[in-house]
Amino acid sequence: MITINQVESPTKKVLFLGYDQTQTKLIDALVSNNCAVDHTQDKIDAIKGYDCVISYGYRHILKQNVIEGLECPVFNLHISYLPYNRGAHPNFWSFYDNTPSGVTIHLIDSGIDTGPIVKQKYVNFKESDDTFVKTYSVLIKSMEDLFLEFLPSLLTDTWTAKPQRGEGTIHYVKDLPTNFFGWNAKILDELERLDSEGLKYDDK
Repeated sequence: MITINQVESPTKKVLFLGYDQTQTKLIDALVSNNCAVDHTQDKIDAIKGYDCVISYGYRHILKQNVIEGLECPVFNLHISYLPYNRGAHPNFWSFYDNTPSGVTIHLIDSGIDTGPIVKQKYVNFKESDDTFVKTYSVLIKSMEDLFLEFLPSLLTDTWTAKPQRGEGTIHYVKDLPTNFFGWNAKILDELERLDSEGLKYDDK
């Protein structure tokens, strides 16, 4: 656990899980709004004393006893338009499954990206955003812009959340096909090739 800053009378005491200050501008945004921020990328147990927890690029699933033990709202920033493309690699599956692309802030519950939605928006891509790497960059910028829009309501406790509607979709890390050419692939060419070959998985 790293203490980012110490504030005598902070607006919020925040635990930030996942990306660090070299990977996201959101920690600095919290600091500039008089928040006291602790950060870790490690797996955590229930820790009390925070006003909220923010998970962004965090590689661990929070178990229900940890969520309840934190005794504060726990937000996740997910680069899909929930309930579509819960779980892993949403940037790939939104194109392959032809489901909406977007970004979502939601409360974490015991499921995988199933918690109530706080704020979300669709993301449209330009014709020049023709690789998965480029669309990922657009999604990350959109995600951070959405959080900055959400931040005033977080600081003043005026945010609301609504349950997800519809069944949606979910994918796991193991679902990414082994014949996927990679994130630098041209999206339309890659989809055409995968449609022709079918999704393949190496036997393990």
